[in-house]
Amino acid sequence: MNQKHIFSICLFFLMGLIAWAQPADSVKTQVYTYKIFREIGSTSWIHTQEAFAEAEAMQADMILLHMNTYGGQVVFADSIRTKILNSHIPVHVFIDNNAASAGALISIACDSIYMRPGANIGAATVVNQSGEKMPDKYQSYMRSTIRATAEAHGKDTVVTGKDTTYVWRRDPHIAEAMVDESIYIENVVDTGKILTFTTLEAIEHGFCEGQANNIDEVLQQLQVYDYEITTFKPSFYDGLKGFLTSPILQGILILVIMGGIYFELQTPGVGFPLLAAAIAAVLYFSPLYIDGLAANWEIVIFIIGLVLIGLEVFVIPGFGVAGFSGIVLVVGGLTLSLLDNDLFNFDGVGFSKLLEALGIVLSGLFGSLLAIIYLSKKLLSSSTFGAKIALQTQENVELGYIGVEASMGNLVGQEAVAFTSLRPSGKITVEDEQYDAVAEAGFIEKGTPVKITRFRHGQLYVIKIK
Repeated sequence: MNQKHIFSICLFFLMGLIAWAQPADSVKTQVYTYKIFREIGSTSWIHTQEAFAEAEAMQADMILLHMNTYGGQVVFADSIRTKILNSHIPVHVFIDNNAASAGALISIACDSIYMRPGANIGAATVVNQSGEKMPDKYQSYMRSTIRATAEAHGKDTVVTGKDTTYVWRRDPHIAEAMVDESIYIENVVDTGKILTFTTLEAIEHGFCEGQANNIDEVLQQLQVYDYEITTFKPSFYDGLKGFLTSPILQGILILVIMGGIYFELQTPGVGFPLLAAAIAAVLYFSPLYIDGLAANWEIVIFIIGLVLIGLEVFVIPGFGVAGFSGIVLVVGGLTLSLLDNDLFNFDGVGFSKLLEALGIVLSGLFGSLLAIIYLSKKLLSSSTFGAKIALQTQENVELGYIGVEASMGNLVGQEAVAFTSLRPSGKITVEDEQYDAVAEAGFIEKGTPVKITRFRHGQLYVIKIK
C-alpha cells in the first residue's frame, strides 16, 4: 500500500470521527403564541381553551401570550389565570401596551412577564359596566384572587453573607395594592391610589422580567434562539361560540324563551312568540351542548319542566305541585347546562361557578318577568298588535249587552224570605229558588220576610217587610 492510499484512509477515518463527534441537528424550540387584544370575556376564554389544547397537541415547549387589553369580566379572567397556573407548559406574557384590571390578573399568573417600553400593568379594581366601583364583597374576592396568584410563584432564596432570606418573587402585598386603594407601601404606592406600574417600575418591583419591543426580543431574553413560532388562529365558530356563551346574551336568551312561551300561552295561534322562544332555546343550548357542558338529560329536564308548567296552566288550574315542579326543572335545566358537571357529580365545578350559573338564569327569569309585565300593558294597549290579540270594543248595557240573566229583573217588587243572614249580602228564597241579594240598609236576620226593591248590575237589593 503506497503513501497515497494510507493518507486517503486516514483522512476518511478522521472525517468520520469528526462527523461522529458532531452533535445532531438541534431541535427547534416550539413556541406557541396567541393574542389577547380585546376585552376579557367569554370569547377570550374560548380562545384560551382552544389555544392551550393546540399547544398541548403539538407538544409546544412554551406558550407566549401577546397582550394588550384594558380588562374585562373577572369571572373569565379567573378561569384564564387558573388555566395558566395549572399548565404544565411554561406560559409567558408580552404586554404590548396595556394589561389593566383583568389583564393584570392574567399576566401575574404567567411564569414571566415582559413589557414594551411605555406599557402599563395594574389597576385591577372591580368595576361595573358603567365604570363605577363595585361593592367591597367583589373587591374582597379580587384582592384574595390576585394575592393568591402572586403567592403561587413562590419565593426566591437570597443569600447575604451567612444569612439566607426568602423573598416573594412577586410580592402579594404589592399585587393586592393593584385592587385596594387603602394599601400603603413605602416608595411604591400612597394610600388612596390604585397601583399601576410602568415598565421600569414593574421591573424594579419584580412584576416584570424584562423590557422588549417585540416577541423576538422576548425570546432572546428567555435565551431561546433557535425556535419555530406557531400562532393561534381563531375560527369563525370560536368567535360565535364565545358570543353565544356571553352571560349577558345568555340572560337575554332566557328572557326570550320564557317571554315567548308566556305570550304564546296568552295568545294561542299567533305563532311568533313560540318561534322566538324556540330559536332562543336553540341558541342557548347548542353551543353548550357542542362544548360538552349541556348533556341530553339536562335538556330533557328543561323540556319536562315546560310541559309541567303547561299542564298547570291548561289542565289543572291553580298553582300546585305540577307548576312548582315545572319551575324547579326549568331553572335546574338551564343552570346545569352552564356547568361542567358529570350527572350529579360536581367535583371541580366549585360553589362560585354554581352561584354564577344560577345568577345568570335567575337574572334572565327576573328580567323576563319584568318584560312580560311591561310588554303585556304595551302590546295589549297597542292599536295595531293589541287589536289582533285582545278585545278592544266595549259592550255597553245601553246597547243591549248584558252579562247576567235578564229574567232576574222580573223579580223586582216580589216578596221573599232571607235564606241566610244578610250582612249586608247573603241569599234569599223566592218560590223555592235561591238568589244572591244585598240588604239596602242594616243587617237582616235569617228567616226574615223581605221585599225585592231593585235589580242593578246583576245584583238584587232587598228591604225588610215591617
